[in-house]
Amino acid sequence: MMFKRFKKQGSQESATGKPLVRPDEIYVARTVRRLDWKRLAFITLGVALFCAVYFSPAWPDAVDPKGEHFPLTREGKAALALFLLAGIWWVFEVVPIGVTGIVIGVTQALFLIRPAEVAFGNFMDPSVWFIVGSVVIGMTFAKTGLTKRMAYKMLLMVGEKTSMIYLGCFVMTAGLTLIMAHTAVAAAIYPLLMAIYSLYEQNSKPTKFGKGLFIGMAFVAGAGSIITLLGAARGAVAIGFFRDITGREISFFELSYYMFPVGIVMVFLLWVLMMLLFRPEQKNIPGLRERAQTLYSNLGPMSRTEVLTLVIVFSTILAMSLRSSIPFLAEVNKSAIILISTILFFLFKVLTIKDLEEIPWNIVLLFGGAMSIGFCLWQTGAASWLAIEWLTILKNAPAFIFILGIAFFVLIMTNFIMNVAAIAISLPVALVIAPYLNVAPEVVLFASLVTAGMPFLLLVGAAPNAIAYESRQFTSGEFFMSGIPASILLMLILAVFVKFIWPMMGMPVILP
Repeated sequence: MMFKRFKKQGSQESATGKPLVRPDEIYVARTVRRLDWKRLAFITLGVALFCAVYFSPAWPDAVDPKGEHFPLTREGKAALALFLLAGIWWVFEVVPIGVTGIVIGVTQALFLIRPAEVAFGNFMDPSVWFIVGSVVIGMTFAKTGLTKRMAYKMLLMVGEKTSMIYLGCFVMTAGLTLIMAHTAVAAAIYPLLMAIYSLYEQNSKPTKFGKGLFIGMAFVAGAGSIITLLGAARGAVAIGFFRDITGREISFFELSYYMFPVGIVMVFLLWVLMMLLFRPEQKNIPGLRERAQTLYSNLGPMSRTEVLTLVIVFSTILAMSLRSSIPFLAEVNKSAIILISTILFFLFKVLTIKDLEEIPWNIVLLFGGAMSIGFCLWQTGAASWLAIEWLTILKNAPAFIFILGIAFFVLIMTNFIMNVAAIAISLPVALVIAPYLNVAPEVVLFASLVTAGMPFLLLVGAAPNAIAYESRQFTSGEFFMSGIPASILLMLILAVFVKFIWPMMGMPVILP
């Protein structure tokens, strides 16, 4: 910041000709803008990668094990180019992440990759509206005071150690994903964490504790969501593909039997990782238990509004949970069900128009863009081309490497596109290749589901990642850097389960 002094008309000067300092002089603040070379470099890198891929000569066809050719069309190559540009801009946050989402739609329309009504229509996909409904539930919990009530109660149980606060928050997050979608869990937990964090740092400025708390929440929401079919839609989709290709049904309890130990181990290892990466500045928060007790007492008994909110939310969760067992509800999209809660909040005046304006539209646009690039890769054939190219590289690999290679591909793809799409493009090809390597289809399914549920690198990988970002405790680059060791840890744990633990539990890995 520099200051420029302007002298009023008629102000006097000294004998030396220098102006006298008088109270009637005006001081105007002038901001000197400096060019952000780092930001400019990453903007240029994204554009350069786009141009390099888009204007490159035609790429060779991908050929699957059956000999079928999958050409990469002009639109498919353009989709890959846009995929690279968006990834660079999202990681390094050269513009607001929601604006990069808009760029995805605009680029598709300008370069005739897909029709504009299709590219922008994905921004209104039901999955995006599910995120809106989840966020509104979180906002309602915060407004009614339910999150404070929950936060103070939890602090009374876990005590004043910041490491135990980490663990308590993570276990609560993972536990809730066993019965409800991880997006809804993250939206409900987010304001609770904000309430807890306000007792640690009143100015809400970024701290190591804040980074670990919110990044850890996003990570364990994914880890918990793999355990049951209620945690996310990806499990049901994958089981459907598995049934159609192999003719074998995977039950709710069979999935949980194999996934529960993986999810639980990852939750506790992610807690350890957060303690290593973001060890809180304070080991203890002195007097926290007494403060939490006082604040909880000050809240008084539950109000009618709080009770009404709980009734609406738990009714919504129950309806979504019963979709798999009640034929009528099975036909109703889960986004429509969760948005009923939004409508009821306004009908009963729990929320007002002012609250509607508080929805983080930056996050909504982010996921609109993520849906758009995901469908773009899928519909142009670029995603299938990538999957076949990658998996055919592994067609002569040892069974163990093949299984981990499939899981790694899903891990990378699910960071850029919706995990349902990552499963849809990779699992069918993998299940076709698996018998040639004497690999049992079950291990391919479960290994893919493990990594599909834990996209630790990019904010667009899962809604909890983006919801955690709203805390302003970390940048997208910091999230990415934290995700690298978390992803390595995930692959190591998966390797142990594939090699040792799942076979001991009875899962077939190698065909007889």
